[in-house]
Amino acid sequence: MKTTLRTIAAATAATMATAAPAFAAPVYTDNSGLLVWSFLGFCAVIVVAQVLPALMMMVGIVKGIATEPTEAKAHN
Repeated sequence: MKTTLRTIAAATAATMATAAPAFAAPVYTDNSGLLVWSFLGFCAVIVVAQVLPALMMMVGIVKGIATEPTEAKAHN
């Protein structure tokens, strides 16, 4: 039990020692204006407009595969 606790403590200490420089990094401010954020929002709208029909089609395909096939009626 003590060896397991020591191993966990050593791993935690090693992780915290390597992560310390990340917390000391300077903070940069974002100078993006309204035009940049508008462009990114427009790009997001385009991506969503392309993903929604694709997801709907995938759901239809999965439903088509998962349902039992019905027999076609013969036309005389």
